[in-house]
Formats: sequence, structure tokens, C-alpha cells
Amino acid sequence: MNMAETEQQNRQTKMLKGPIGRTLIGLGLPMALGILAIMLFNIVDTIYVGRLGSSYLAAMSFTFPVTFAIMSLAMGLSIGISSTIARALGQGDQSRVKRLTTDGLALAVLVVLVFSLLGLMFLDPIFKSIGASEETLPLIKSYMVTWFLGVGLLVIPMLTNGAIRATGDTKTPAIIMLIAGMINIIVDPFLIFGIGPFPRLELHGAALATVISWLATFAASLWVLVRREKMLAFPLFSLEHTFQSWQQILYIGIPATVTKILRPVAMGIITLMITQTQLGEIAVAGYGVSGRLESLAMVGIFGLSSALTPFIGQNFGAGHYGRLRSAVRFCFKLSLGWGGGTLALFFITAPYIAPVFNQNPQVIQVTVFYLHILPLSYGASGILECVASTFNAVNKPLHAASLIFIQLIALSLPLAWLGTKFYGWKGIFMGITLANFLIGVIAYTLLHRFLRQLD
Repeated sequence: MNMAETEQQNRQTKMLKGPIGRTLIGLGLPMALGILAIMLFNIVDTIYVGRLGSSYLAAMSFTFPVTFAIMSLAMGLSIGISSTIARALGQGDQSRVKRLTTDGLALAVLVVLVFSLLGLMFLDPIFKSIGASEETLPLIKSYMVTWFLGVGLLVIPMLTNGAIRATGDTKTPAIIMLIAGMINIIVDPFLIFGIGPFPRLELHGAALATVISWLATFAASLWVLVRREKMLAFPLFSLEHTFQSWQQILYIGIPATVTKILRPVAMGIITLMITQTQLGEIAVAGYGVSGRLESLAMVGIFGLSSALTPFIGQNFGAGHYGRLRSAVRFCFKLSLGWGGGTLALFFITAPYIAPVFNQNPQVIQVTVFYLHILPLSYGASGILECVASTFNAVNKPLHAASLIFIQLIALSLPLAWLGTKFYGWKGIFMGITLANFLIGVIAYTLLHRFLRQLD
């Protein structure tokens, strides 16, 4: 047994036999730090772009639902790869692990080509449909054309990192994400503002800095997967096995992708609702700032739910159902605690954080209100994340998809629309908060019923 195989075996022993709480924190903390790095460069992007003016900030806010949609597609496929590989590892099928990894990367290349072309071909109609004005469209294009051309350098590493996480190694993907975040933060001001010999590229510069950081993650993740972990199978394409692998990955990945894409779709509809309130695009700017800060605040829960998928998948594959139940309970407790801490933090600091991004008093007003109302439901949102990760890990993707659909389509949008009729843009945020509460209760009930069926 070589060194890579020995390390993989040690990680699997920890996943199947190690202390549950300590193992989950050990898996989740690196993921949280990696996610934090990616979110920080989004925050830094927003700060820099905010210095260009409110129109630039509004343009970037309009790009967020679309960029999030493509990232959601990559995340959905990554969940499919991670879930299938984790269960194969739990069953001890190493040859299947390599086949799934190889075929998953081939699928990523195909998906990137299709969606990049579609994004470039229909750029104007996409952004007009979510309320972007003719004056804002040129600014949006200056960001999104470069973003679409380089998005393959993001999607392939995301799937590669999903395969690496399935083995129980969350540190390496986190380091790769951290490196990408640092590169973006360093390069951003030079390309946006034209510091030194660099031209002033404004929004185009922000997109170019992002693509440069993706190039680093692309090279690093492929090196780890191919050279260190040796997880590729040969031949790279097998008529007998590749389509079978795609079927298994997509059985998880398609519902996960649909639910991930539902989020930016719902965000786009909510953005359109906000544009029709009394503050219009000014409120959209505040909503964009708040959304990035919210993602930052939820980083601990995102890290834990990312760690939960390989942990649950391996233990489910090995038939260790008691460890599965204990892991879920631990995740619930930590989510509620994290949500309470975030609520207290934002309640105190929101009036001081908002002006950092934009000095417009109305943008500040929207941001502060959002950060005072939405954190009330972060604990319930964390429960939903844990439940969805668990269902995806145990090959129940439709359960997870149904919960997200209920949250976004059956609850958030109707309640936000109802809120705007009574309280304008404030009512939109109130409706979303109530929807998060309700879905947390529903998710807990559904998972509890599933765990009883395991008995």
C-alpha cells in the first residue's frame, strides 16, 4: 500500500469510527474557512465596486443571481459526485471511486461548454428579465462577458474538490479556495482602479481578477486529484461505465442542481419585486450588500453541511446508522447556536458595517434593516441545510429538492409578495424570514420520520 492509499485509509477509519462531533468539526472547520475565503473576495469585490458609485454597485447586484445560478449548477454536480463517491468508499469499492471521479470530470467539461455558450448568447434578455435598465446593461456586460468566458476554470475545480471531500479530506479543498480568495483580493484593486502600470478596467477588472484566481484553483485541484490522490481511471472514457456513472451522479446532481438554481431564480424574482418598491435600484444595491454579508454570516453552517455529506455518505454506505443519527443531532444543535450568535452580532454591528460598502443613506437603511430581521431565522435555515445534505448523502435527492422547493417557491415568494403589499421593501424581508422559520420546522419533521424508518 503506497502513501496515498495509506492516508486515504486513515481518513476513512476516522469517518467510520472516530468521535462524531470532533470528526465533523474537523471536517467542517477547513470547509468553513475555505468558503469564508471565497465569500471574502466577493465582499472585497463589492467594497471596491461600491467605490465606483451606486450605479456600478447596482450592476454587480444584478449579476449576482446569474453568477450564483452557474455556481449552483457546479455545486449541484459536486454534491452528486461527493455523495456517490462517499457511498462507494463506505462500501469499500475503490475501482468504482476512480470511475465515478473520472466520469464526473468529463461531465463537468460538457456542462461548462453548454452553459457558457448559452450565457453569452442570451446575456441581454437574461438581465432585462430581472429588471436591469438600458443604462445598467453596458456595466453588466463589462463584467459578465469575461465571467462567462472563464467560468470553466471555476466549475471543474468545484467538482474536483467534491471528489476530494468525499474521501474525508476537507483541508486540501479549503486551502485551494483560500489561495483563490487571496489572489483575487490582491489583484482586484490593481485591475479595477488601474493602480501602477495596470489600466483602469472597473467592472471588467473585477471579473478578470476573479478569472485569474480561478486559474490557480484549476491547476491546484487537478494536481491533487491526479498526482497525489491518483483517483482517475483509465481509459478516461468507457462506453460501458461512463454513462452508468453519469446516471448515478445525475440522479443526485440534477435535483441538487435544480434546487441550487431555484435560489438565484427566487433571488431574481425578489430583486424584481424590490425594483418595483419606492426605493427601486437603490434598494437593490442594499439587498446586494446584505446578501453577501448574509452568506458570510452563514459560513459556519455551510461548512458543517458540506462536511456532513461525505460523513453521512460513508457511514450510510457502511451501514452505520447510529453514527448517522448522532451526526444529524450534532448538526442541529450547532446550527441553532450559530444562528443565535449571528443574530446578536448583526444586531449590534449592522449600523457600522453598512456604511463601509456605500455611503448612500438609503442603501445603508436597507442593509441595516435586512441584517436586523433575517438573522432571526438563521438557525432554522441551518436545520434545512443539514437535512438537505443528509438526504442527498443517503441517495434521497427528491426529499432534499422538495424541501428547497417548498422554502423558495411555496413559502418565500408568496410571503415576500404579500409583505410588499403592506410594508413595501421591508415587507419582502419579513416574508422571507417567516418562510425560513416554517421550512426549518418542516425539514426537521421530515428527517425525523426518515430516521424512524431506518430503525
